[in-house]
Amino acid sequence: MDAELRASHDARLANAMAYSLDAGGKRLRPLLVLATAAAFGAPVVAAYPAAAAIEFVHTYSLIHDDLPAMDNADLRRGRATSHVQFDEATAILAGDALLTDAFRLASSGSLPAATRLALVNELATAAGSPGMVAGQMMDMEGSHRDLDAAALSALHRHKTGALLRAAVAMGAAVAGVDQADRVQLDAFAAAFGLGFQIKDDIEDVTETAAQLGKSNSQDAANAKTTYVTLYGLTGARQQLRAQYEQARSALTKLDADTSVLAAIADYLA
Repeated sequence: MDAELRASHDARLANAMAYSLDAGGKRLRPLLVLATAAAFGAPVVAAYPAAAAIEFVHTYSLIHDDLPAMDNADLRRGRATSHVQFDEATAILAGDALLTDAFRLASSGSLPAATRLALVNELATAAGSPGMVAGQMMDMEGSHRDLDAAALSALHRHKTGALLRAAVAMGAAVAGVDQADRVQLDAFAAAFGLGFQIKDDIEDVTETAAQLGKSNSQDAANAKTTYVTLYGLTGARQQLRAQYEQARSALTKLDADTSVLAAIADYLA
């Protein structure tokens, strides 16, 4: 990822991109790409471009989510958000660059052309108007409104879940996984993605900003429906447990070494 940043022809832009990209975080999406590819016998190095690409997209989405016009957050991954550290215009451009450069990454490498095309298509579909950006719009529209369970699930399956499902699908594409196994992998990813968001909702009200590495109680500040506001803290934890069990169950139906994927799922436990 850092090597890719050197392609920038402007030092300030490269610095702003690196600032958010190198801030840490779980690296969960690239890890899912690599773990899925490895589970089905692909060399991990073959999945590096796809893994880097999806982390570029995720980092761009965080920069833009934090902007004053969106969530107006001032803390991300334990440090000042991009627009606070630099300025709003630079943050927007850093996000634009990360998103655009992601597709150069996804189309690079030595995989067959058909596989690289599939990776680009998967990433674009998940990140764009059918996926994450639609979820971001649903999130903005949902502020100051009481969402029901179906609307809240749809929002998060797009905003958070789409990119997590894409990470698993991209790892499967690298490894040439057959359709039957892809169905089970997608079931795992869908359950994990929703569970990941429920856990985030719970932590937003139970942990401090220092523990989270980002501003807490942001959903309350923006009057958003969450799994905690909808189900209560106990109910949200029950919903989380259900998604965790679904994710682990899907993995048992795969004839592959899913130990790393299972360990990732245990993040929800």
